[in-house]
Amino acid sequence: MSSESVQAWLAHHAPDLHVVTQSQSTATVALAAEAFGVAPGQIAKTLSFRVNDDVILLVMAGDARLDNKKYKEQFGVKARMLGSEEVEALTGHPVGGVCPFATPAAATLYCDASLQAWDEVIPAGGSANTGVRIAPDRLVALVGAQWVNVAREPVVAE
Repeated sequence: MSSESVQAWLAHHAPDLHVVTQSQSTATVALAAEAFGVAPGQIAKTLSFRVNDDVILLVMAGDARLDNKKYKEQFGVKARMLGSEEVEALTGHPVGGVCPFATPAAATLYCDASLQAWDEVIPAGGSANTGVRIAPDRLVALVGAQWVNVAREPVVAE
């Protein structure tokens, strides 16, 4: 899969949305935030996990961190990310470009509540230099994801 497959998927499901290609890498949260000129939290990172024999994709705010206890309560198992060699084969997207669009039917999609802090988030667009601007609620509806709360609570400086 690639950004072209994501654009084709969007053309069918949400023709008003487009994959934005950057001249520099957007493969990490920091690089993507710089390239798109947004806060790191607006980058919607997509993490790939194995839950028993299934693959799940979890989309979280770029500055959110996984809370292992909440994850285990939600999914019934300890968090086990896919190895980089498995990611493309099982998600359809390369590392740095994993996104919730144009994913295999076998992958179950979840969006973390950390995304709801933003009016607009930017998940990858199928490659390591792309993204798609979208509202979090629309993202969930468009890809058929479920909302979960598995991120650590933000630390507030006093």
